Order: sequence, then C-alpha cells, then structure tokens
Amino acid sequence: MEFLTQIGLPLVVITIMIFGLSSLVLMPILPGLVIIWVGPALFALLNGFSGPASIILFVAITLLMIAGNLVDNLLMGASARRTGASWVTITLAMVAGFVGSFFLPIFGGILVSLLALFAFELIRQHDLRVAFASTKGMALGCGWAVVARFSIGLVMIALYLAWLFWARS
Repeated sequence: MEFLTQIGLPLVVITIMIFGLSSLVLMPILPGLVIIWVGPALFALLNGFSGPASIILFVAITLLMIAGNLVDNLLMGASARRTGASWVTITLAMVAGFVGSFFLPIFGGILVSLLALFAFELIRQHDLRVAFASTKGMALGCGWAVVARFSIGLVMIALYLAWLFWARS
C-alpha cells in the first residue's frame, strides 16, 4: 500500500495529466483541461490534503481549469467578432463545430466550425471577402486558444508537482 501512495498514485496522476495536455493539441474534442484537473482531484480523493498549502494548490488548479475553458471560447468568438462576424453566426458555428467533432474526430470540430462560420457570414453579408475575414479571425482565435489552453495546462501540472513535492513535506 505504501508503494501505491508514494509512487504509484503520483505516477498515475502525472500520466492522466500528460494525456490531458496532449489532448489539447491532438484531440480538441476532449476536454483536456478537465482531464488534467481529474488527476489532482483523484490524488486528493485517494490521498487527502496534507495541509493548507495542498488545499490552496488544488483550488488554484480548479480555478485555472474553469478559466481555461472560458478563455477558449472567448478567444475564438472575440477574434471572429473583431473581424465583423455576428454573435449569432459565431454561436451557430461553434454548435456546428461541436456536432462536427463527433463525425470527424480530431480536427473535424474546428474544420466544421470554420466552414459553418464562413457559410453563415456569406449568407448574412453577401460578401466573400467579409466572410473570409471573419473565418480567418476565428481560425486565428482557435490558434491562440490552443496556445492559451496548453499554457494553462502546463501551469496546472506545475502546481500539482509543487503540491506533490513541496506541499506534502
């Protein structure tokens, strides 16, 4: 039992967190930040908190997970909005992307979302250049969202490692 709590459980948690981090880039359909958060939650559930520092670190990891998921949608939508897309077409594009991710795993959600935004903006604006500019803005927002989520995921992992090596001693 000592092996499980000292080495085995932290190894499982790190594996879960690395899977979540890689899914942020390789499998956008998966909620990578939530997967990263599941690791420390599992650790806390099975190992408990060793003091105020571990509680603070877990709360920080939880807040980062929530903020990261909000930032994701805001970056994509705001970037398209700055180029003239309406919130209605942005919302419809995101819904289309969510549905598309089930039919075309990995990058299908992003691709369907961008195609839907282009189509909706073309119908709304009757201008190819404007529709393309909005789509380009959303694509740029998607790229920045990946960078932001990945960075947040790295910070979440660093906080868990601080919890593991510093807050437990």
